[in-house]
Amino acid sequence: MLAAAGLFWAGLMALHDRIPNGFGNLGSLFQTLLPWAGSAVPVLLGLAAVRRSRLAAVTALVPAVVWVVLFGGTLTDKSTGGGDLTVVSHNVDEGNPDPAKTARALAAVNADVLALEELPEDSADVYERALAGVYPHHAVRGGVGLWSRYPLRDVAEVPIMPWTRAVRATADTPRGPVALYVAHLASVRVHPAAGFTTGRRNDAARALAAALRAEPLPRIVLMGDFNGTSRDRALAPVFSALRSVQREAGDGFGFTWPAAFPVVRIDDIHVKGITPRSARTLPATGSDHLPVAASLRL
Repeated sequence: MLAAAGLFWAGLMALHDRIPNGFGNLGSLFQTLLPWAGSAVPVLLGLAAVRRSRLAAVTALVPAVVWVVLFGGTLTDKSTGGGDLTVVSHNVDEGNPDPAKTARALAAVNADVLALEELPEDSADVYERALAGVYPHHAVRGGVGLWSRYPLRDVAEVPIMPWTRAVRATADTPRGPVALYVAHLASVRVHPAAGFTTGRRNDAARALAAALRAEPLPRIVLMGDFNGTSRDRALAPVFSALRSVQREAGDGFGFTWPAAFPVVRIDDIHVKGITPRSARTLPATGSDHLPVAASLRL
C-alpha cells in the first residue's frame, strides 16, 4: 500500500495538468499548492522506515525525482545584472493598520515603477502623499494605482470586473514607451461543500487576457495580485504569452502570501518583449502580502 501510494502521488505530480477541474476545481487547487507536494516524500519515507520496507522506501523516492524535475531549477539563483527598469508590485491590504508605514517602506525601495493593489478608499491619499517625493507621476483608479518616475499617459481602466480592479498606462521611459498593467483579480475561497471557488476570478482573468492580446505596444509589464499562481491552468489565458520574472530570473519560489508564513506566490510580475534580469520578494510592510520586485532590461 505504501509503494502504491508513492507511485500514485508521483503520478499526480507529473500529470498535474491532467487532474480534472470539474467539481471543486481540484486541478487548480492542486496546481496552486504543487510546490508543497514534495512534503509527502519524508512522510512516505518515515512510514517505510516504520514498516521496514525497502520497496516502500524506493518507491517513495519516485515523487522526489518528479519534484526535482518540476522544481529543481527553481532553487537556483538565476539573477543577472544589467537591468534598466526596476518595478515593484504590492497588495497593500485594505485592512492595513499602518498604511503610512507601508508607503514609507515602498518609497525606500526606490523602484522606477510601483504598482499597488487593494488601495483603501479612505487612505489612498496616505500613499499619494508619502510617495509624491519619489514619484512625480501617478494614477489611481478604484483600488489599484501606478506610480512612476517617468511620465504616464493613456491611463485607462481595464474592465475585468463590475468595479475597477485593473488599470493600464503607457510609461515614457528613456528607452521608449512601455505598457504598464496593474491588476487585482477576484478573490478565491475554499469551501468544504463547493471546493475551490474560482469562477469570478477566472472570468476576470479571461477579460484581462483579452486586453493584453489587444495591446498595441510590443513591451508589456503586468503586475498584480492574481489570487492564483502562474501554474494554475485557469490563469493560462493571462500568463501563456508572458514571461514570469520569478521563474526566469528569481531565486527560489518567491512565496508572497500570507506574509507571516508565505506558502503561495499569488503576487507576481510578468513581461512581454522585455528581458527579466532579477526578481525577489521584499520584506513585510504591514500588509498580509509581501511585495515583489524585478529588474528588467528594456
